[in-house]
Amino acid sequence: MANPILSQPGMFTPAGYGYPNYQQPGQTGYASAPQGYGYGQQPFVQARPATMTLDDVMNKAAIMLGLLMVSAGVAYVFVPAALLYPAALICGIVTIAFPFLVASRRHAAPGLCVAYAVIEGVFIGGISKIFQMYYPGIIVQAALGTFVAAAGVMIAFRSGGFRATTRMSQIVRIGLIGFAGVALLNLVLYLFGINLGLFPGVTGQVSLLAWVFALIGVGLAVYSLLDDFTYIERGIATGAPAQQSWIAAYGLVVTMVFLYTQLLRIISYFRR
Repeated sequence: MANPILSQPGMFTPAGYGYPNYQQPGQTGYASAPQGYGYGQQPFVQARPATMTLDDVMNKAAIMLGLLMVSAGVAYVFVPAALLYPAALICGIVTIAFPFLVASRRHAAPGLCVAYAVIEGVFIGGISKIFQMYYPGIIVQAALGTFVAAAGVMIAFRSGGFRATTRMSQIVRIGLIGFAGVALLNLVLYLFGINLGLFPGVTGQVSLLAWVFALIGVGLAVYSLLDDFTYIERGIATGAPAQQSWIAAYGLVVTMVFLYTQLLRIISYFRR
């Protein structure tokens, strides 16, 4: 429920998939074979479409993360310092539209997923370079923290039996909506010279409110990973089509990007 991509109704359902039924009204037992088959021939049965697997989802997520990191590296090296803020802001705004585009499609959207990875990479590369200029080594720390957290959630999910609950997912969903709303309000006010103190910038003084808000963001991101794995597991169990693994991978990457940005921010607080 926390991830708007994976939690939309009917996302991972095998609707319209299955075996054809040759049985006619009034018949019982096995369906009769179509006419024209000779002795020893088997009636034609449509093959069941391939279903989504966890390995397939993880492979596609790795592809998207690879594209994202390459794009981030190109932006980090070639975007001039004077253009970092506007480039990151524009790409960040553009990527906001992608969840709505992907969520509107139940079927595979590899083109949208690849485009998201490239554009989001420019955003990540821009903000990472800004933080790196003030806090050398912070990129490695935030990236390592992101993958360690994701691996920890994955291990707990696979071996420890941890699953997202409906009640907790509802709480996290409300928290994410509130978090996004407050962050957007803070951005709008900041453009008019008003800062609520929730985002003290790269070098600003960190208030208690900023610490609390950053910790809430990290907590929401970590639980969202657990929520994503739970939804993907349900999709696999219900036999979701293999093509929907792109959408599942997209949902995972969105959550990991969110976690990375929150860790980047909170690590900078510790280093001030």
